[in-house]
Amino acid sequence: MNASRLTESLAAELQDIAAAGLSRRRRVLESPCGRIATVDGKNVLNFAANDYLGLAGNSQIARALADGALQWGAGSGASHLVSGHLAPHEALETEIAAFTGFARALTFSTGYLANLAVTPTLAGRGAAVFADKLNHASLIDAMQLAKANGADVHRYPHNDVAALEKMLAASDAPTKLIVTDAVFSMDGDLAPLPLLFALAERYDAWLVIDDAHGFGVLGPHGRGSLAHFNLPAAPRIVLMGTLGKAAGVGGAFVAGSATAIDYLLQKGRSYIFTTAAPPAIACALSESLRQIAAGDALRATLMARLGQLRDGLAGLPLKLLPSPTAIQPLIVGDNAAAVALSQALWQRDLWVPAIRPPTVPKGTARLRISVSAAHTEADIAQLTAALKELA
Repeated sequence: MNASRLTESLAAELQDIAAAGLSRRRRVLESPCGRIATVDGKNVLNFAANDYLGLAGNSQIARALADGALQWGAGSGASHLVSGHLAPHEALETEIAAFTGFARALTFSTGYLANLAVTPTLAGRGAAVFADKLNHASLIDAMQLAKANGADVHRYPHNDVAALEKMLAASDAPTKLIVTDAVFSMDGDLAPLPLLFALAERYDAWLVIDDAHGFGVLGPHGRGSLAHFNLPAAPRIVLMGTLGKAAGVGGAFVAGSATAIDYLLQKGRSYIFTTAAPPAIACALSESLRQIAAGDALRATLMARLGQLRDGLAGLPLKLLPSPTAIQPLIVGDNAAAVALSQALWQRDLWVPAIRPPTVPKGTARLRISVSAAHTEADIAQLTAALKELA
């Protein structure tokens, strides 16, 4: 096959994607992340970002980033295990461990890399992985890597604890992992973590939790989903959290027992073979942690806006999923209809993205409304009025 035939094959597949109403596009923002986004000279209310506490534009965090760059330079220069682990990285990991209640933590450049480090490393040959069917793509890819390494993988129906227990009881694997999102990124619902922890205890399994959308938002002082459910930082739990959503900056962490974290440091390929994030990012995140810990007023505002949104959309002909979190999915169903509704909102200066397969199951295309503490009552009222008019 020559080069032209190769590109023709790709072009044909792209046409199929477009015909199915599944083409993706990027919008280029001409302003910082915030409740107002400027795109192509147009100002729109931003209900697309995961900036749940409005910290992405926080001036104190931005100042910590700038000061960190002036003191520590623009880059780390190497992976953590070569020469790229600088004092701000070490300080941040200590702060995250203390904040989450775990013995140790590792930081990563992205949540995707963090998830790729955990499951394939802990699930060696002969292990068994039990993963929720609605887990994030990074957890699914981690599961596939574990399978390639010789682990036996199973996917249980979403939040179906009874089905999971049957799978665990039937497995004689020497090592078992239960892997779940804490807050599911497209439905906004919570995993039944107390029940999953009880199963992990009963069947002597690891419990791997992705708290990307709970960290900073849920629990006392924003400590996350474990704190929300009053669960301990138990040695069998490995907790991943992202730092580019509620934390407002970027990167991720994995927290756990001293033994588990040292094992990931020694054997986690996506940790070992990745250049460390710039130390200035760690400086900014240290300030972000302080803002999160003191952010009860922000979380109270966020919850008030969520209540206003849900009350305002009551009785809408479209189905609003029963989410208690900042992720509010409005089910449209048809791909083209979801895109059309999103575009109609855009014409009314409201940015609400349409989410389609394969990100969500076929027939469940939706608007994913992301609410932030930065949104005002007027912002929510504008969105609900537009949706009532259009839906």
